[in-house]
Amino acid sequence: MSKTPKTLPQLQEISKLPVPETDTLDDDIQKYMKVCEEKLGLVPNVIRAKALRQESLRTFISKYNQLMLSEDTGLSRLEREMIAVVVSCHNHCVYCITSHGQAVRELSEDPVFGDILMTNYRELNLSERHRAMLDFAWKMTSEPWHIGDEDREALYKVGFSYEDVYDITDTVAYFNYTNRMTHGLGMLPNENYFGMNRLPDTSVDETN
Repeated sequence: MSKTPKTLPQLQEISKLPVPETDTLDDDIQKYMKVCEEKLGLVPNVIRAKALRQESLRTFISKYNQLMLSEDTGLSRLEREMIAVVVSCHNHCVYCITSHGQAVRELSEDPVFGDILMTNYRELNLSERHRAMLDFAWKMTSEPWHIGDEDREALYKVGFSYEDVYDITDTVAYFNYTNRMTHGLGMLPNENYFGMNRLPDTSVDETN
C-alpha cells in the first residue's frame, strides 16, 4: 500500500522565488517564526516567502499586528477577517482566501458561514452593519474610483464611526496590497489551513 504524500501535489511550493533557510535569517525573524509555530502550530507561508526581504517582512508584520490584532478599533477581529476574505475573493487570491477563510471559520465558529463568505458574501444572511461593510469593501476593491460620500454615508447609517470607516478603508487597502504581493510572488497557502475549523465528525461511533 502506497503512503499518502505529506504535501499535496498542488502545494509543493511556498513561493516561485527562493525561500531562505530559517537558520540564515536574523535572530528576530527566527524568534518570530518560533512564536508562530508555538501559537499557530505552523509558520505561515507568507512569512517564509517574505523573509527573502527581511526589512519588508518586518514592516508587513508590524502593519498586520496593528491592523488585525489591535483592540484600539470599533471593528471586531471577525469583522476585519471578513473584510480580508471578501477583498481576496474579488482578487481571486488563493493564499488569502484560504488563510483568512480559516480565521473566519475559527472566530465565527461557523464553517458554513466561512465557506459561503469565501464564495459569495451576498448569499449570506448578514446584518445591515455587515452588509454595508462588505459592500464597501467590494466596491473599494473593484471600483475604487467610484467610492464617494454616499458610500461613506451608508457606513455611518448603520453605526460605524469616522474612525471605523478609516479602519475599514485601511483594512481593504492592506489586503489589496497583500493580494497583489501574493500573486506576484506565486505564494501558496499552508496545507493545514484547508482542514482547520471544519464541521465536526458527527458519525456514529460503532465501537460503543
